[in-house]
Amino acid sequence: MISVNNVTLSFGKRVLFDEVNLSFNKGNCYGVIGANGAGKSTFLKILSGEIEPNKGSVNITPGERMAVLKQNHFEFDECTVLNTVLMGHKKLWEVMGERDAIYAKTDFSEEDGIRAGELEGEFGEMGGYTAESDAASLLSELGVEEEVHGTLMKDISGALKVRVLLAQALFGNPDILILDEPTNNLDVVTISWLENFLADYENIVIVVSHDRHFLDTVCTHVADVDRQKIKIYTGNYTFWYESSQLAARQQSDKNKKTEEKRKDLMDFIARFSANASKSKQATSRKKALEKLVIEDIAPSNRKYPGIIFKQQREVGNQILNVEKLSKSIEGKTLFSNISFTLNKGDKVAIVAEDQMAITAFFEVINGEMKADSGKYEWGTTVTNAYLPNDNSKFFPKENDLNLMDWLRQYVPPHVTDVDEPFLRGFLGKMLFSGDEVLKKTSVLSGGEKVRCMISRMMLQDPNVVILDEPTNHLDLESIQSFNESMENFKGIVLISSHDHTFLQTVANRIIELTPTGAIDKLMTFDEYLEEKQAKKKAVA
Repeated sequence: MISVNNVTLSFGKRVLFDEVNLSFNKGNCYGVIGANGAGKSTFLKILSGEIEPNKGSVNITPGERMAVLKQNHFEFDECTVLNTVLMGHKKLWEVMGERDAIYAKTDFSEEDGIRAGELEGEFGEMGGYTAESDAASLLSELGVEEEVHGTLMKDISGALKVRVLLAQALFGNPDILILDEPTNNLDVVTISWLENFLADYENIVIVVSHDRHFLDTVCTHVADVDRQKIKIYTGNYTFWYESSQLAARQQSDKNKKTEEKRKDLMDFIARFSANASKSKQATSRKKALEKLVIEDIAPSNRKYPGIIFKQQREVGNQILNVEKLSKSIEGKTLFSNISFTLNKGDKVAIVAEDQMAITAFFEVINGEMKADSGKYEWGTTVTNAYLPNDNSKFFPKENDLNLMDWLRQYVPPHVTDVDEPFLRGFLGKMLFSGDEVLKKTSVLSGGEKVRCMISRMMLQDPNVVILDEPTNHLDLESIQSFNESMENFKGIVLISSHDHTFLQTVANRIIELTPTGAIDKLMTFDEYLEEKQAKKKAVA
């Protein structure tokens, strides 16, 4: 067990945590959630001992081992890949080092022999005799091929380093596992493997992630960081979100009787308990929900942006026709011979092995980049709004405007009455209120810039929305709102995202860009992944 007692932390006048008291128990996986800047990663650093709180303490059951996913990708540059993983079990690595140093002595004494015997005993108890093969297996399962296990960390790619450091944290079955954004830079297959690994994990897992599908799959509890406090709720992210929304609606419904409200909440718990029995975390999550009492469900204090896209007009029959479109950059073929036609009602997930191919494709069809060959044609009724992966050109340093003047630049011709309340309305939907609308664009965070871009898109009244990695830099509240907005949008959507839930809930068609053509499927994202996995198994 790990317990947090009266932990308080402040930076100057800013209080991040105020007398936080929690306990994390064996067999549970806790998803730490909270708005950007709430202190999620800082809290993990307090738990791991990297940051000392101003007041209070963190206590771990004696003898239990903690492992932390390292964020410094250069810390182990002079170590081999395999040794980096072995170092994840600090005590085992120390025993290995001392034992090897004794055996390397030329003047081996009787005392050395006694000590070597003690070390061999410790080594065996910690699984030392299978440690290298266990570490190698873990690396292979994470997609790090055997031929690089002896390579120095400085000589492998950044993407591989992420996997090696993840293997380091997972190695040796730690009693407490702390993971900060473990799915970053992982592909769908590796994320799925990690989900299965953690779903079967019997010790304590504490994780920060913006990936809702990941949180839903692995978490039995949610630790909500809000207003300088942290409260633990039973259930995964979706259960927390839907139950808090239901509680908020019930709180505002003065006409509903208490007994009816209680019945609604009990029905809600029963429905989620039934779903939990089918999940990978079946046993622990179902038991946790069955023990849940109504009083544990509380409305959230969170603010969710109001992302609402209205079409100025509905699209006609001709939307987008793409014919044999191809693009290469620096001799590398990103996509070639891409042909398809968009139809009314299409919400398309654009996928590819190389993210650069998707970004280049979106840039081409938005007129930002020229194709090498082929053509595309938008219908005359189309008004599109594009959220690029890189928005830096929209915020030039030499043009440091306040948010109202920045947004004013993008008012479309059909809008004539552009006064301050009008602009404040669009910015307010994205949670820029009061004097915040006078902030300069030069001081905006990555998430604030994306929220400005969404305000700009809503202003266009589009009937086609193009989104390249829309969840980048956004907090869970903004991601949730954006996701629901795209589900409800009556127009056309083209979307690329690493957010599994976003793609699964929005897309009804999948188009995969390849160097030889387009793979076009009328199916959900999960169906597409299942089909892809089945083909891989058939080939193997």
